Amino acid sequence: MEKVTSVEEYIELHPVFKNELELLREIINLTELKETIKWSSPVYTLNNKNVIGLGAFKHHFGIWFFNGVFLKDEKKVLVNAQEDKTKALRQLRFQTITDIDKNLVLNYVKEAIENQKLGKELKPKRHTKSLSMPLELKDLISDNAAFKTSFESLTTYKQREYCEYISSAKREITKQTRMEKIIPLVLQGIGLNDKYR
Repeated sequence: MEKVTSVEEYIELHPVFKNELELLREIINLTELKETIKWSSPVYTLNNKNVIGLGAFKHHFGIWFFNGVFLKDEKKVLVNAQEDKTKALRQLRFQTITDIDKNLVLNYVKEAIENQKLGKELKPKRHTKSLSMPLELKDLISDNAAFKTSFESLTTYKQREYCEYISSAKREITKQTRMEKIIPLVLQGIGLNDKYR
């Protein structure tokens, strides 16, 4: 998709749903949300936080709620686009302009605004790998205080690079050669691959 710089431009790119998108935009603009473009799509924000977005697809169009998981959804109209993957995002989908109930849309949008004001936000869980440290590195850290201090001051990412570098050596002689190579780098606070970045 080409880069979109305005909501008007986005709507023009979707002529099949032009009137429908204009109507949804009109409803949303009755609220205090600020209209902007992000990811080449219309997004509506409150205090620079994404609240809702407007979208058109091949067979449907609608509004997505960034933290829709917190909406009461008493009418049971919200859709989770990817069950088991999407945690917070919910969509309000339509096929035709006659599907749009202006009051329903406005009520859902206002509830999303209130939820944002209350700070209801689902924070993504970071899946970080645990640091698996090879025995040779553990021994060096326990025997050398300066090395230990320098290693611990490195970012987790750089620590992981060093651990994988030592662990991936198949022969003992290679592990020792690699250990000798990394000692001065770690003491200088340099990451294994910093020179390539």
